[in-house]
Amino acid sequence: MQTLYSSTFTFAKREFDEEFHALDKAIAEAARAIPGYIGEEAWENLATGLISNVYYWESMEALRALIEHPIHQEAKRQQARWLDGYQVVIAQVMHAYGDGGIQHPLGASQTSRP
Repeated sequence: MQTLYSSTFTFAKREFDEEFHALDKAIAEAARAIPGYIGEEAWENLATGLISNVYYWESMEALRALIEHPIHQEAKRQQARWLDGYQVVIAQVMHAYGDGGIQHPLGASQTSRP
């Protein structure tokens, strides 16, 4: 498997308005348009109320293209309006495998188990 990366954005939500949803949609569209974007998934922990968005990338350069994108920069400037806190984790994907029973962004990049 080639070297892949993930970026996980976990946050506690405050109040979301139309501007938040429009900016969130624009960021997702920008990410999908970047060469090297693989896919994404999102999770909500009902016990804590935290939400995580995970994006998968073929390279750090592709990930940096999103980080430096003007729409992403605008969202960072305004995040306190909509979020009660956040954490970002950038990670190198060491292995990806499964039984094929579910669709996953890294399904085509699967390797044998570690």
